[in-house]
Amino acid sequence: MTEASESTRLRILIVDDHDVVRVGLRSLLDGRGNFQVVGEAGSVAEAVAEAARTKADVVIMDIRLPDGSGIEACREICSRNPDCKVLMLTSYADDEAIFASILAGAAGYILKRIKSQSLVEAINAVARGESLLDPVVTKKVLERMRVTGAGSARQAGSELTEQEEKVLTLVAEGQTNREISQILFLSEGTVKNYVSNILSKLHLSRRSQLAAYMARRRPEQ
Repeated sequence: MTEASESTRLRILIVDDHDVVRVGLRSLLDGRGNFQVVGEAGSVAEAVAEAARTKADVVIMDIRLPDGSGIEACREICSRNPDCKVLMLTSYADDEAIFASILAGAAGYILKRIKSQSLVEAINAVARGESLLDPVVTKKVLERMRVTGAGSARQAGSELTEQEEKVLTLVAEGQTNREISQILFLSEGTVKNYVSNILSKLHLSRRSQLAAYMARRRPEQ
């Protein structure tokens, strides 16, 4: 009986760079209803590792992390385990972050001002396979999606900075982050952030799509 009830619990991973936030969320969620908090993480690297180790069903993910973006972590976690649901929980209703989160595979995007019971309902909703957006950000996403047509990635290419163009070219040539960092005299973490920003600006979800994007763009140049 006990084993059956434990096997049906939702395994939750909490990702936030503030310890007090993680403690507060754990206190709120662990053991509540069918929830079991199986781990915590404070960085992109820790989030990806803990999601794999704990086999979390739902990851509650902050956007801003010390070694990169929660969007980058979301993309990596979802690519490794498509069944894992990532719920972005942030203080910022930023247009780019909202859209990039959805493209990265996030199941929901809610703001930290959310009430406790509403957060519990949001976790259960994404666990059931539903998509969830905070009402404040829904209008932003719908407006952005209406103006994004088939040529959006090509148009977004003009928004890349000179350094991002250099990184994009090297990624498309098959260079690794380490190799790019050596060529451009940047840290590997900085290169990862550039790649994440490029993917967001081009409305792409995977690094492998960048080579295809460059191949389409070259005849137009």
